[in-house]
Amino acid sequence: ATAAVTQDSLLNVCMDAKHHKTEPGPEGQLYGQCVLWKDNACCTTNTSVEAHQDQSYLYNFNWDHCGAMPEKCKRHFIQDTCLYECSPNLGPWIDQADTSWRKERIRDVPLCREDCEQWWEDCQDAVTCKVNWHKGWNWTTGTNQCPKGAMCQKFKFVFPTAAALCEQIWSGSYRYTSHHRGSGRCIQMWFDPAQGNPNIAVAQYYA
Repeated sequence: ATAAVTQDSLLNVCMDAKHHKTEPGPEGQLYGQCVLWKDNACCTTNTSVEAHQDQSYLYNFNWDHCGAMPEKCKRHFIQDTCLYECSPNLGPWIDQADTSWRKERIRDVPLCREDCEQWWEDCQDAVTCKVNWHKGWNWTTGTNQCPKGAMCQKFKFVFPTAAALCEQIWSGSYRYTSHHRGSGRCIQMWFDPAQGNPNIAVAQYYA
């Protein structure tokens, strides 16, 4: 019975982090790219709106720290935020976090190959000065700025492969896999909600 209880506690859950609801449920008004999760979400409507803002109040994080991030690249970061804030299917990868702003984080979420490669493709010409965006910024102005001496370079030089981007940018939150979308073995950042949420089955598989 214990195994079953443990397994259930990994399914349909929200992590204990800065903006997450305590438990998932329907959110009819989710905004923009986050609409995929409206039937069952860990995020509120407000959070979904803010996920689309540059320097939103969610984390005061500035995507444009080395100049404007191209829209085709930014949509992947918005999608990444929507998945992180809204998905109730990340339970198997929730881990303790020792930061002031959240008690839990995700680690090694197996991302579908296409989601990672498309993200990398579309962001080749975006510019950044850091490999790990979780730490090491200069926050003196209240938003993240490049640390002294850090050079702004195109993503393709900072992240030479799709795996490097997905695994390093959020300090191991994602793991690059060779699994394809629809395989039931990897989490999709993007999916067609009309077909249902494919990540439910993936969480069950790994739980």
